[in-house]
This record gives sequence, structure tokens and C-alpha cells, in this order.
Amino acid sequence: MDKQLFHTENFEADGEIRAVLVGVLEGHMSQDDLESAFLELERLCDTAGLSVVATLSQALERTVSATCIGSGKLKELSELCDAQEVSVVVFDTDLTPSQIKNVEDAISRDVRVIDRTMLILDIFAKNAVTGEGMLQVEIAQLKYNVPRLTGKGVELSRLGGGIGTRGPGESKLETDRRHVRRKIAALEEKLAELSKSRALRRKSRAAGGIPQITIAGYTNAGKSTLLNHLTKAGILAEDRLFATLDPTTRRMKLLGAGEILLTDTVGFIDRLPHSLVEAFASTLDEVAYADLVLVVLDASSEALERHLSVTQELLAEIFEKRKVPAAPVIYVYNKCDLLARGERAAIGKMAGETNVFISAATGEGIESLLSAVEEKLSELRRRTCFHVPHGREDEWSFLYRRATVEKVEYLEDCVEIVAVADAESRGKLRQYITKESV
Repeated sequence: MDKQLFHTENFEADGEIRAVLVGVLEGHMSQDDLESAFLELERLCDTAGLSVVATLSQALERTVSATCIGSGKLKELSELCDAQEVSVVVFDTDLTPSQIKNVEDAISRDVRVIDRTMLILDIFAKNAVTGEGMLQVEIAQLKYNVPRLTGKGVELSRLGGGIGTRGPGESKLETDRRHVRRKIAALEEKLAELSKSRALRRKSRAAGGIPQITIAGYTNAGKSTLLNHLTKAGILAEDRLFATLDPTTRRMKLLGAGEILLTDTVGFIDRLPHSLVEAFASTLDEVAYADLVLVVLDASSEALERHLSVTQELLAEIFEKRKVPAAPVIYVYNKCDLLARGERAAIGKMAGETNVFISAATGEGIESLLSAVEEKLSELRRRTCFHVPHGREDEWSFLYRRATVEKVEYLEDCVEIVAVADAESRGKLRQYITKESV
């Protein structure tokens, strides 16, 4: 990973990195919205290794163009940074380069001012493990930072040392911008090659006729814990945001539906940076082309309703952008062991579709989840008998690619093929079907 990019780990400090959170209560927001945003931002800071020592907010009809917050609140922020020996100021809204500069200049103490998106990008950079994941994050960081090069620092040193660093002055800004754009193009070429490999693997899995189930949902809802419980995958599952970024696929067997493939994906979050959505396009394809999506949510979270709304919006965007029909969904409310009596009934009405309550940590409700998965898959894939005329090798080939062929018998006037086929395959070969649900 390019060390010139923004990284919390490059911050030079003895001991903890102390941070102040700043939020703006704009006209359309409620106090509850702001408090919820602060809670999530504090969790992001904790994941990034920042210690939050204070929060500061201001109610405004609209943010101040020069400094985001007003002059009086800016003075209060400066005094707070001095009193608490703060090194980093984190805004819960995106900042322009000039706003970052003006706020830093207005604070008497030498601090690093960042915004929410910069913090999320830093977390992704820390947690990316595979070559594809590292490329995806670096591209997202570069795309976010290109328009934010303000002319401070030779060779991008404005971003060079991470939090708390300052450059000596930039004299070749446009040259640097062209350099970064060329670098983005080169990285995107590498990512495209890796994306092709991922697409081929996905196509190969689909050709095998094994149902593909994707685990999606809000970050830290327990997706990796669920995959580990079901398949003994042994992947990292920690109580922090974006603990895992790289998709993991494992096989497992269901008593009534045979073998399936389960894929864990990157977690969603409110206001997920657009550059990350673009960079992780091939990863999110695991959601778009799944036969079934398990949406995992933290049932114990006070922000459950918002998490559900964010997840549904992002799923709709993924399916729309790829112009594919939305996959069936099972809403999996995890951490149900932390719920008080009577809470499940109210929560279960939120999504209005198939809902299952589980605890991936204790195993509670897992059998109900597997039953729901089998029921959904039975609706999608059926064992079907086809009588395909001799000479129609293209139709035979189609079945071998798209379905699970279980039996082939050569009859006098046709070939009898018994296969477990999805609705699309059955529709294409409808004229050859002699019996469904064999």
C-alpha cells in the first residue's frame, strides 16, 4: 500500500491518539440523529485506533462554507484541543480542502483535521489483506484525494505522513494530479484483471448448479461469526467495524437442499463513501448474482431501524446498477440473546418478509435459519425431468452449465435428463419438461 496515502498508523505520537468529534445539527436532522451519528463515528474512531476524549456540535441551517462550523464554535474547539491535548479532529461530514486548512489554521494546537470518509478509508486500508482488497482501497483513497490536493507539500506530502503531518509547500500541483490519475488508471487495470478472475470463478460456481448464498448486511452485525458457525471457516470475527473486507466462500450441506455455497461480504455502513462502492464493485457482485441473500442485522442495536434502511437502499442500488432482478432475501436478526422479552415481535415487522432470529455466537435459532434457507431454495430450484430430442447438444450443454444434472438416460427418441434446475433454466427449456418436483 502506498505510504503517501492517509494512514492512521503513520501518525507520530507517544501513547494514545486523542481525538475530538465534531458534528453539525442541520435543519433536517434531529438531536437523536446527531447522537446516533456520533455513536457510530466513535466506533469508527475506536476501530482506527483513536481515543475519543470529547464531542462538539453546533445547530446550523447550513454549514459555514469556510470552516463548516461558526467562528465561536471554532474558538471553543481550539480551546478544547488545548485542554485535552488533542491530536486529531474528526468531522462527521465531508470537508473541502479549504475547510480542512482553515480549521487547522484556526486551532492553536498542531492538529490533524479529517472527515468521516477519510477515517473510513483509513480503516479499509488497515483491514485489507488480499491483493485485490489492497488495490480496491488504494484506488478509493486516490480518487477521494485527487480533488483534495491543495498545493501543500512536495510529492503529495499533504497526505504523506498520515494524521498530524504538514507538508513544506507544493509547487507542482497539476503535475502531481496527472501522476495520481495515471496511477489510478494503472491500478484499475490490475483490478480489472483480478475482477475477471473473480467473475470466472463465480461463473464456474454457477455452472456447477450449486446454489450461491451471500451473507450481507450492516458492518459488525455478525456476518463472519455466522459463516464461521455454519461452515467452520475460521475467518476473523471481531467486535469492531469492518473487521473483514475480503469475501470468503465456503461449501456446506443442507439436509433437504444438498450442497450450497456461502459467501461473506464486506459490511455496509451509512454514507458508505462512493469511491469505495465503485472500487469494491466486483466484490459487491457476489451480492448481485446470488441465488439468495441473507441480510444479517444486529437485533440488539439501538440504530437497528436505520441499519435496516441503509442495507435495503444499498442492496437496491447494487441490483439496479447491474440491471439484474433482486434476489430473494431472508432477514437474519442476530444477537437475539441480548433482546428483552417482547422485543422480537416488534422487530420482526420491520422488513415485512422472511425473518429469522438467531444468535451466531450461541447457536440459538440456527436450525430455524437453515429451514428457512431450504424453503427458499426449494422455491427457486426444483428437481425436473427433461426429455430433450437427440441432436440438441446445445440444450444438454445448457443444463450441464446451469443445473445440477443427477441422471441421464438415452431413450429411443430422446435423452431423459433429471436435473435440479432454477426457474430461469426451467423457463428456457419449458417445452422439454415432462415432470417437475420429481
